[in-house]
Amino acid sequence: MMITKKALPRRAMLRGMGATLALPLLDAMIPAMTALAATPAAPVRRLGFVYVPMGSYLARWTPSQVGTISELSPSLHSLTPFLDQLTVVSHLENKNAYSPGNHATANSGFLSAAKAKMTEGSDYELGTTVDQIAAQQMGKDSRLPSLELGMDLLTTVGNCDNGFACVYQNNLSWSSPTTPLPAEAHPRVVFERLFGDGGSNADRMAELKRNASLLDWVSDDIGRLQRKLGPGDRSKVSNYLDTVREVERRIQKAEAQTADSHLPDLERPVGVPAAYADHAKLMFDLQTLALQGDVTRVITFQLARETSTRTYPEIGVSDPHHPLSHHSNNPEKLEKLAKINAYHVSLFAYFLAKLKATPDGEGTLLDHSLFLYGSGMGNPDVHDHIDLPIVVAGGAAGRVKGARHVRYTEPTPLANLHLTLLDRVGVRLNSFADSNGKVAEI
Repeated sequence: MMITKKALPRRAMLRGMGATLALPLLDAMIPAMTALAATPAAPVRRLGFVYVPMGSYLARWTPSQVGTISELSPSLHSLTPFLDQLTVVSHLENKNAYSPGNHATANSGFLSAAKAKMTEGSDYELGTTVDQIAAQQMGKDSRLPSLELGMDLLTTVGNCDNGFACVYQNNLSWSSPTTPLPAEAHPRVVFERLFGDGGSNADRMAELKRNASLLDWVSDDIGRLQRKLGPGDRSKVSNYLDTVREVERRIQKAEAQTADSHLPDLERPVGVPAAYADHAKLMFDLQTLALQGDVTRVITFQLARETSTRTYPEIGVSDPHHPLSHHSNNPEKLEKLAKINAYHVSLFAYFLAKLKATPDGEGTLLDHSLFLYGSGMGNPDVHDHIDLPIVVAGGAAGRVKGARHVRYTEPTPLANLHLTLLDRVGVRLNSFADSNGKVAEI
């Protein structure tokens, strides 16, 4: 990297053999000796989506207050520290998800608001998802236009749900009606996608197994950069690199623990933490790094998969999630479903805390981001697609109100919210899917 008296470009990177490391927003990226030096850098807006399957127990999910709110429901309680940047939206519906598909269409329709073609083969068809519409514009200035992540390492093919191909359940994001974008669930692969550059995967893995860090490969550039920066920027870079090191250390630890295990495990590849929460938090940490380094500005994350039979003994729920979601209004099952809902939300709260603690220009990543958390199913017992559990978090650089519960009296298209989120991050469209307006209260 060549450092001059000119401002650093926002996309400045540290480069070394086999690695590329994007930088967080620095004061040195603002042109010096001009009027702009005294003006805060224009904030970069980010947009993300976190999907949870099989709806929710709405009685525990929905806040009792409407309009401006001062407290959240039991399922959303862990989000209280972020209430001023939080909006709950109730009575949204995805009409195009109604079909024999149910789980498949809940997942596929969440970001597309489109009707999935019923097929078990490769002639699948859906619609371009909202994240990819955003990526077409927002992704022009980042190394990765978008990042698609998940938690389940499944390659199921064929019929997954009442005549619908598994592709509809496996993929949230579609760059065209016939092009699904597979999600990556392996932390090491994500880390290398964010920071690896050049050299074969085998070469990088061989080096990593000798306990070298990707940061070692850019150490010369780090040193040259730090000598040219002011004290504030040096501190920002040091803190960012410490976070990168910590994430990498946790990945290496997971790899070592898995390699040393004598228990048969054919489904969890090397490097994926054994505990669900550890895996989820690591994936959220990687998203924070990707946003902080401006590697990408658009992210989708499938926190769990439709029809998941995962159990959650860590919160006292040993029943598989999918069978439990067919609760038949059984109080015991509903209580366990509420626990799962709250547990998933708490992991999202962990992510929001990371974003809030990460400086970004004149604010934080949470101030400048907008994330939608929710499901494509309402009441899982009847497989409906109305009263979807939806939360919007983040400030979108001052363009979102927060501390609100927007509750429609009539079913309102989920696409209205997608259109609104695009607008708040600067992507202008007249309509999206079956939208008939925007959510003015956000």
